[in-house]
Amino acid sequence: MTELILQALYSGLLQGGSYALIALGLALVFGTMKVINLAHGELVLLAAYVAYAVESGLGLGPMFAIPIALVVVCLAAVSVYFVVSRIKQDREINSLILTYGIGVIITNVILLIWHADVRSTSSTWLQEAFVVGPLYSMRSELIFFGVSIALMGALWWWLSRSWYGRAVRAVSSNRDAAKLMGIDPGRTELVSFVVAGVLAAFAGVALFSYGVIQPAYGGALTVKAFIITVLAGVGSIPGVLLGAVLLGVAEALTVTLASSALQELAGMTLFLLVLFVMPNGLFGAARRRG
Repeated sequence: MTELILQALYSGLLQGGSYALIALGLALVFGTMKVINLAHGELVLLAAYVAYAVESGLGLGPMFAIPIALVVVCLAAVSVYFVVSRIKQDREINSLILTYGIGVIITNVILLIWHADVRSTSSTWLQEAFVVGPLYSMRSELIFFGVSIALMGALWWWLSRSWYGRAVRAVSSNRDAAKLMGIDPGRTELVSFVVAGVLAAFAGVALFSYGVIQPAYGGALTVKAFIITVLAGVGSIPGVLLGAVLLGVAEALTVTLASSALQELAGMTLFLLVLFVMPNGLFGAARRRG
């Protein structure tokens, strides 16, 4: 039993790294534009299907699909931005409805191109077991966990040190004051969507590398990203990582000790519990950084 629990904690930790990568893009856009992009999960799924297309069509591993996924997903993210940016009144609720519709469109495009079959990678190298003491994982899980940590560190540095990173934080804090300081909010928001697209592209390729994908999975990814964003408290990269790991561990323990049918329920229970005890998230407004 102890070994099973340790394995569940380890698997949850690795899964949490991928969840964090998915949630960061949603959290970045929401922090900048106060827009919940309900098409974000579909953008992640689009990257996963690009990886599948590269593997099935060109015979290359998912890792080689990253450049193509970056281009495709970033273009899709920019398109979403230009549509959402045209909303002038009741931006929050109207953008919510609009991005939901965009997500439905992306899902149906994926269905038309790749059909409803469940897909997974055929790369034996990525699926091989990697043993760390008594703990097991797929090689792809460990690789993309490292990629997730590296990208989160890069995003932290970008938000803290670069001019555009500071501009994103300024627009997120006070849009009108940012204008007075010479910052173009529109361009800054566009940059936020592009960065979110980059994160979604890596997350999608990671998803295809260690799991199975199907067109209906996009909505579930968006829900997970939203749960993690709320758990973290908007604006906290460490909070996103902690919230993602908590969600991953909760799901892994539920599958190990109870049933896989209760996996989604465990995540929602954790979400409601944190909301009830800490309404501002694990990293409340007073502790937000970068």
